[in-house]
Amino acid sequence: MAERGKIAVTGASGLVGSELVSTLRRDGFEVLRLVRRAPSAHDEIRWDPDSGTIDAEGLRGITGAVHLAGENVASGRWTKAKKAKIRDSRVAGTALLAGALAELSPTPRTLISASAVGYYGARGEEVLDESAAHGNGFLASVCGEWEAAAASARDAGIRVVYARIGIVLASRGGALAKMKMPFLLGVGGPIGDGRQYMSWITLEDLVSALVFALQTEELEGPANFVSPTPVTNADFTAALGRVLKRPTAFRVPKFALRLAAGSDMANEMLLGGSRVTPAALHAHGFRWEHTTLEPALRSLL
Repeated sequence: MAERGKIAVTGASGLVGSELVSTLRRDGFEVLRLVRRAPSAHDEIRWDPDSGTIDAEGLRGITGAVHLAGENVASGRWTKAKKAKIRDSRVAGTALLAGALAELSPTPRTLISASAVGYYGARGEEVLDESAAHGNGFLASVCGEWEAAAASARDAGIRVVYARIGIVLASRGGALAKMKMPFLLGVGGPIGDGRQYMSWITLEDLVSALVFALQTEELEGPANFVSPTPVTNADFTAALGRVLKRPTAFRVPKFALRLAAGSDMANEMLLGGSRVTPAALHAHGFRWEHTTLEPALRSLL
C-alpha cells in the first residue's frame, strides 16, 4: 500500500465526489477540489475544461488525482446537443487534466479516471470482466474515447486506473432515488422483458474502492467498480419491491420507454444491460461491504 498524500479531486461536489472527499480527509489525506468557478476556499483550485484552462501550479505537490467530472448522462433526452455535451465533458476534461498532470515535476503517482460499464455495450447474459472487448453504441463509444483521453498521463509514467463504474446505489440521490418513486406510487415493475442485467455498486463500496485503488500500486488499467453479483432488472425489481413493501406488477413496455426517453437513451440505458464482474478488484484483495442486492437495499432504505 502507498502512503497517504495530497489528492486532487474533480467532480468533488457530486454524489460520489462529495462522499469521496469526506472519506479521504477522514482517512488522513489532504484533498484539493478542482472547481469551475473562482476558488473561494484554500482547498480549491480553478479549472475550466470548456476553455481548456487549469491552474497547473495549484496541482504541484499532489501525489494522486481522482477524476469524476462529467455531464450527467441520465438528465434529459439525448438530443444531438446533449450527446455532444456528454462526450465533450468527459473527453476534453480528461485530456486537460491528464496533460496537466503529465507536465508536473514530479508527476503524481496515480490517476484514477472514471469510466463506466457502458464501455461494454449491451451484451445480454455474457459475463464481462476487464478482458472483455469494447462494445457498440453511443455510451461505449464515449467510454472508449474517455479512457483514451488519459493517454498523456499514462505515457508520462503515471499509474492510471480506468474505473468502469456501474449503477451507483445510495440512500439519497442517484439512480435509486429515481427508481423508488414509481414503487412508492404503486406502479413499480420490470422494464421491458426484465432480462437485461444491472451491474450495481453501493456508494459506500464505490468510495472504498476508489480509496483502495489510490493506495494499491499494483492495480493499473481498467477495473470494474461493481458488486460481485449483477442481477437482472426483474430480480432488481422484485428485491426493491420487497424492501419497500410495494407491488411490482406494473411492467413498463419498451415502446413507452422509447417514446418517453428517446430510442437511443432507452435502448442503451434502460433496455440494454451488461453483466459485469469486478475481476481486477477481486484479484487485488478488495473487500465489499455489500455483495448481494437485497441486503444492500435494506441497508440503504
